[in-house]
Amino acid sequence: MTGSVFWILVLLATITSLGTAWALGANSNSPPFAPAIGANAISTMRAAFLIGILAALGALAQGGSISETVGAGLIDGVAITSLAATAGLLTATAFMAFGVYTGYPVPAAFATTGAMVGVGLSLGGTPALATYRRIAIFWMLVPPVSGSLAYLTATLLRRDDIPETVGVPLLAGIVGSIVANVRLSVIPAPGGAKQNSLAGFVSGVMPAPSIAGVDPIVVIVTVLVGAGSFQYIRRRTIASVDKGVKTFLVVLGSVVAFSSGGSQVGLATGPLENLYGTELGLPGIVLSALGSIGILGGAWMGAPRLLQATSREYAQLGIRRSIAALVPGFIIAQLAIELGIPISFNNIIISGVIGGGLAGGSAGVSRRKIGVTLAFWLFTLVTSVAIGFGIYRVFASLLGV
Repeated sequence: MTGSVFWILVLLATITSLGTAWALGANSNSPPFAPAIGANAISTMRAAFLIGILAALGALAQGGSISETVGAGLIDGVAITSLAATAGLLTATAFMAFGVYTGYPVPAAFATTGAMVGVGLSLGGTPALATYRRIAIFWMLVPPVSGSLAYLTATLLRRDDIPETVGVPLLAGIVGSIVANVRLSVIPAPGGAKQNSLAGFVSGVMPAPSIAGVDPIVVIVTVLVGAGSFQYIRRRTIASVDKGVKTFLVVLGSVVAFSSGGSQVGLATGPLENLYGTELGLPGIVLSALGSIGILGGAWMGAPRLLQATSREYAQLGIRRSIAALVPGFIIAQLAIELGIPISFNNIIISGVIGGGLAGGSAGVSRRKIGVTLAFWLFTLVTSVAIGFGIYRVFASLLGV
């Protein structure tokens, strides 16, 4: 391959990655703020602005682990080339575009994972079976776990013996406790580690002997952040239940949007991991920045229209059911980031909506629609492998590589 052809392929792969990130920013990051808009807690344009900023920051601070899995963990024996990355990203983006056009909820994680497995096999690689088992188990657990967490959350919020001045702040305390342990690349980490949490950082600054294998400083910081979150929302709800709930919706939407950026950007940047890191020798922050720019642009340019549509849907669900859908979304997204597993945010949210609906006696979604959605997700995964395999072969044949 000549130098000029190489740089053309680098440019094409980069543009395709940006386009994929743009699509993810426009489509996958809208749900977090939709309940707040539906409750008139924030305007559509302000929500779109915050989504772009928060999702981009999440991409920068947390996108590395999933990006590495997509780029290097799905196939053994070969490295993803610029041509293979382009073929995989074009395949995944085509599936997402089809979903937007037809109205079917195409999971971006399924499409991207399948496409990258397909192009990797076409390159002559061997299946990374251990990684597939890990991802498959996580994906299969998402619907029941998300649905169960949403059911429990909605049940808590619906109980007459637990006033909203207690139930909503309690959820805020749980979210705050988790935030204290979220690992971010912007927090200094010991021993050359890439990420650290607030609790881990304080523990490093103020070390203490472990008690039964548990770091007491981490526990103290977790409890303090959780208690502070509880108290802040409790004060707001005591002053006005309506204002307190709306404040929590905005805060919850913010942390979920941040998590969404961190969990989704790797789907766009992962295929370029080998190209940028090995062939071009660029630091990982460059690739993360590329993905965050695409996410930011997609959110600012495409989110307002989708926010208006999804906010109406969440307004029909009601505030309690909306909160019940977003809380497990945040928890599962952070767990997936920690494990480096690509996930579909829509999968989590849809499961949460169903679980929250069951707490009220009805899921609000027909069994037929659930069955069609699951079948289409499986169809997406299988066909994206085949199409990714074929597209790379066509590209390689045309370019003689």
